Amino acid sequence: MRVVVMGCGRVGASLADALARIGHDVAVIDRDSAAFQRLPPDFPGERVVGMGFDRDVLLRAGIEDARAFAAVSSGDNSNIISARVARETFGVERVVARIYDAKRAAVYERLGIPTVATVPWTTDRLLNALTRDTETTRWRDPTGSVAVAEISLHEDWVGRPVTDLETATGARVAFLIRFGEGVLPDPRTVLQASDQVYIAAVADNAADALAVAALPPAPDLETGVGR
Repeated sequence: MRVVVMGCGRVGASLADALARIGHDVAVIDRDSAAFQRLPPDFPGERVVGMGFDRDVLLRAGIEDARAFAAVSSGDNSNIISARVARETFGVERVVARIYDAKRAAVYERLGIPTVATVPWTTDRLLNALTRDTETTRWRDPTGSVAVAEISLHEDWVGRPVTDLETATGARVAFLIRFGEGVLPDPRTVLQASDQVYIAAVADNAADALAVAALPPAPDLETGVGR
C-alpha cells in the first residue's frame, strides 16, 4: 500500500525503511533535503522536500493514493496539523502522529488521530499502527459468546503485572507474543513494551475491554506487584 511519512529524522527514516522492506510503496517528506541522508542508499521510495502540512507537497508525495500517513517530525504542532490534513482533507484511512508532550495526546486522540509517544520503541509502534489489520478480533467460540482479541496497550501499562490489566478490563490475558514467541502469562508476568497482548472476553464486553486497555491505568488501581 502507499504510505506517506512526514519527517525524516531517526524515527522517520527507520520507519520509512522498514515499510519499504516489507513491500510498501513509501514517500518521505522533509523540509531539509539533507535529512534524506539518513535513509539507506538502496531506499526505493520517493523523497519529497517541503512542509508536511502543505497541500501541494502532500500531493507531490502521492497522498491521494495513500492508505496510511505517519507524522513523525520533531514538532508536535507540525505533526498534528499534517495528520489532520491527511485525515480530514484527503481521507487517509490510517493516520498516526508522533507526540512529544504526552499531556496533549488525549486532546489529539479526541480528534481521531492516534498518537505515539517518544519512547525507544516508537518505530515498532508506528509500524504496527500503520500496517496491522484493523479487525482486532481473532477468534470467537462457536456460540459467539467469547472473543479473543489483540489489544492496543497504552504505554503506561508497561511494567505492570497482567493481573492489573485483567482487573481493569474485566477480561483474561489469554497469551502474549514476546520477541516472536508465544507466552502463557501467570500472575507474576509483567507487561513489556514490545508485547502483543491478546485478551479473552465475553464478546459483548470485548470492545469495552479494548477501550480500557488503550487508556493509562486508573490512578486508584492497586498494583499487583508484590502481592
